[in-house]
Amino acid sequence: MRKICIINQKGGVGKTTTTINLATGLARAGKKVLVIDFDPQGNVSDCLGVDQEQGIYEFLVDEQDFDDCRQMIEENLWVMPSKENLTKAELILAGETARELYLKRKLDLVLGFDYVLIDCPPSLGLLNQNALLYSTEAIIPTSTDTLGLDALAKMTGAIKTINEVFGHELHVSAVIPTMHDVRLKTCRESLAEMRQRYEDVVTDPIRVNSKLREAPKQGKDIFRYAKSSRGAQDYMHIVNYVLMHRQLETPLLAEASKNL
Repeated sequence: MRKICIINQKGGVGKTTTTINLATGLARAGKKVLVIDFDPQGNVSDCLGVDQEQGIYEFLVDEQDFDDCRQMIEENLWVMPSKENLTKAELILAGETARELYLKRKLDLVLGFDYVLIDCPPSLGLLNQNALLYSTEAIIPTSTDTLGLDALAKMTGAIKTINEVFGHELHVSAVIPTMHDVRLKTCRESLAEMRQRYEDVVTDPIRVNSKLREAPKQGKDIFRYAKSSRGAQDYMHIVNYVLMHRQLETPLLAEASKNL
């Protein structure tokens, strides 16, 4: 089972869009996928039309049964939703023993999926520390601009620190350049620098596409909303990349960090 967090400290870089479209693409490729909406804003849940009341908060804090806290969206795809009460979980978990590993202890009992994807909030608080220490892979969507490069460097640095402090082995399996406009010099230069620093983990970029912005309003992933769009083409490349690439060895991330 591949346990992947989709994470970046910077907001507005396409984490939720990536989670939704990667999850649906993997499910339609015949993989059993569980999506955990770990953002109190509940954007994954809203975009996929999840109407279940119980979710990740009830699973973590109220000790509700796993099966009661997930909803099947389509064949092979389940979502564990979140809502605003998840913000309280961070305060509650702060009092737990080995609080950073609470999610791991709970989810290590969950089996039967090919992929578990965690859509993380834009922070490095206790919730995201739990997500990082449960996961064995990290996918980092990042905008192709100067601020995006800076956030990417901070994120890979944070992962390196988490690994060192906790003796963990979390690997960056993909850096996904998002909001890419080939007409803009800053986008082209940022993408080139990303590829130079992070080499093989940088995927093909997700180009600016209006259909990607419209799809969530319709409660659909990009493949159902506009399967011939550039957005669908770009995210299908990401799906195929994840299917074909297993998690990378730690030295590659270490080498990338040296180049920062």
